[in-house]
Amino acid sequence: MKHTGKRILQIISVLTLMGCVGITPPRSFVYKEIKTKNFDIVSWQKITNPNAVYKIYIEGDGYAFNAYGRPTQDPTPRSTFVRQLAFSDNQANVIYLARPCQYINTKICSQRHWTTARFAPEVINAEYEAIRQIAGTHPVILIGFSGGAQIAGLVSSAKQGLNVKKIITIAGNLDHLDWTTYHNLPPLSESLNLADYRDNFMQISQKHYVGEDDKVILPQMVQKFVRHQAEIKTIKGATHNTGWDKIYSTVHNEQ
Repeated sequence: MKHTGKRILQIISVLTLMGCVGITPPRSFVYKEIKTKNFDIVSWQKITNPNAVYKIYIEGDGYAFNAYGRPTQDPTPRSTFVRQLAFSDNQANVIYLARPCQYINTKICSQRHWTTARFAPEVINAEYEAIRQIAGTHPVILIGFSGGAQIAGLVSSAKQGLNVKKIITIAGNLDHLDWTTYHNLPPLSESLNLADYRDNFMQISQKHYVGEDDKVILPQMVQKFVRHQAEIKTIKGATHNTGWDKIYSTVHNEQ
């Protein structure tokens, strides 16, 4: 009974947080916590045809640092962008997938999991396990925003077993060493980097949206990584966190 009460309180806390940031999931989406070896991963899932393609929207790094550049105590995203994009997708199977330690706190969680170890092996394994539990061997389209693009790439390229039909990135951090070097930031020393699996990654069909005015993930960072081997679409006026409303219908129509 105590365990049940604790879970109810956690779910209420998550739903309250969702309300606080101004977005309520449609009734067609079901809240599910996915248990993996090391983390519990929060998801909202709409599955109406289990044999169809699964579109999985992977959250960005969230509220990892405050306005002063210091690590936060809770990386739960304050931006509603990825949730809005997922919840407004009318395809048969749509999933919003959070990152470890967002919304709920697993015992293993520490600040390193949203700073230097945000792409650590245990993090990638957890996201991989979550996607496998959701889609099995059915085809998936992975849509990753910001650091979620790195997750999408690594679960597809550093791991085997997912049936990845396509990867779509939005303001995607594809090479975090290039990113930290450019911004003169400490390297993500405990993390895997997609750059080490680039050859495998480039075998997958992909499309990349970059913001013309993005000063966090500059368009040339993505261009440098994918070269001429993948489609890149520049969105005029888009910064890292704003101006992406123009791509909603295009992303929704990917199948």
